[in-house]
Amino acid sequence: MSSAQPRRGWAATMLGLDACELGAQLLELLRLALCARVLLSSKEGAQLLADEALDEALPEYRAPGRKSLQEIQQLDRDDQSLAAYKRALLGPLPAGGDVGQPHVQVTRLTLVSEQAPGPIIMDLTAGPAALRAQVFVLKEGVDYRVTIAFKVNREIVSGLKCLHHIYRQGLRVDKTVHMVGSYGPSAREYEFTTAMEAAPRGALVRGAYVVRSFFTDDDRNEHMSWEWGLRLSQDWRS
Repeated sequence: MSSAQPRRGWAATMLGLDACELGAQLLELLRLALCARVLLSSKEGAQLLADEALDEALPEYRAPGRKSLQEIQQLDRDDQSLAAYKRALLGPLPAGGDVGQPHVQVTRLTLVSEQAPGPIIMDLTAGPAALRAQVFVLKEGVDYRVTIAFKVNREIVSGLKCLHHIYRQGLRVDKTVHMVGSYGPSAREYEFTTAMEAAPRGALVRGAYVVRSFFTDDDRNEHMSWEWGLRLSQDWRS
């Protein structure tokens, strides 16, 4: 669903070190650093649905092996230049962390449009029943973005994805996959904003939809799944 233009529809060696020794997470974080991303910034049925979407999006991809944050911090600790770089990139090693907290906490979903009266915010810390009762009203034809806020606890998480399956009268009419990226643990929230999209317009597409959303990673861990309502309308209040 993401693209450079609004979509009509629904939507080596670095510092003298062999990069392979740092594992897949550090490679991904190095890439993110160059882009200034890190530094600047029924149950079984649901799992099958998320896996299906991942297979469709990246059919040949298999996630590489993992190293813990502790292991990455300990690699080549005698290399002062590399140690300083890792401190800047990864931040200080967390002091244990609350093991009672989930690895990734998805906190809110915000629909933002310059044509809207204001941002439309969905609190994702509410329970499943409360989320099912929430409905986003989207005016037909407007340009909009969606911002996803989340926290990462304890360990690096690679290849976060947000998937949305959209249903009308029980039939799936669209699916989208947003590639969110890889992030290290942090006390602050991260925010990811999608590219600009354009809502469809016309009498045939107006009405109520059900959206089933998933927040997953390269290992297909389902950090959150929820269901919510979407209404495409002629105005923002219908």
